[in-house]
Amino acid sequence: MQKWWGFFEFQNNILETDMTSISKIALACAALVAASGAFAQKAGDNIVSVGLASINPNVSLDKMTSVGPGSTGAYFTGKLVDANASVGNQTTVSMGLLHMFTDEIGGEFTIGIPAEFTQDMYMPNGSAPQSHPAAAKMKIWTPTAVAKYFFGTTNDQWRPYVGFGVSRVSFHNVSTNSTDTTVAALASTSAGFSSSWAPVYNAGVIYNVDEKWSINGSVSYIPIKTTATFVGPAAPGSGLNGPVTTTGDAKLNTMDYVIRLGYRF
Repeated sequence: MQKWWGFFEFQNNILETDMTSISKIALACAALVAASGAFAQKAGDNIVSVGLASINPNVSLDKMTSVGPGSTGAYFTGKLVDANASVGNQTTVSMGLLHMFTDEIGGEFTIGIPAEFTQDMYMPNGSAPQSHPAAAKMKIWTPTAVAKYFFGTTNDQWRPYVGFGVSRVSFHNVSTNSTDTTVAALASTSAGFSSSWAPVYNAGVIYNVDEKWSINGSVSYIPIKTTATFVGPAAPGSGLNGPVTTTGDAKLNTMDYVIRLGYRF
């Protein structure tokens, strides 16, 4: 009996020794992870990223008015009543630079390759045709600066965040469809949209693949306001001399969906 008891005591000592070793290894690994800062963003980090952005504008037009010697008659005033427009969605390349000022607060500057947007117009109270597809084309620049607050800690692999910032919105390479008679009368001489500052409401999450690489997914809401200015000749057949200048305010309530691959240095 004493022999067996000594055997069990020997086995128990081995088990205790193994458990002690395992505990020491686990504690060492935990200390190593804590010391390394693990995955997440921390004060002083810079992260460059590149990916894709899906830009989805929702357009509404306010009342449009025409002035000039050739603007009289029903051709302009009739067609422009309750006129509205739509702009198609586009996907483009998006690039960003994020700097972490503290473990929780960062600032990011983003810019994308401007995509060409197509604007369709619909004039329900004018004479046929009422629909004017591809009435105008343009490129929209939206360089953006956003302050971001990150939740969690520097050891977290997932870092959700919210942000608020500003974007400088400008319109370039605006062209109109000269083959459309109504569009030509309205804007064959020139067409433009005013630049403006717009607030940016942002939310997203960063998944840290390792201590260098990460994936950033976000959504932004950008309420853009601009004034459209079109210049064209007098109404066809009116016998009047132009030009006619038509102006109106437009709103582009834009949703911006972004996914980018980031590298930390």
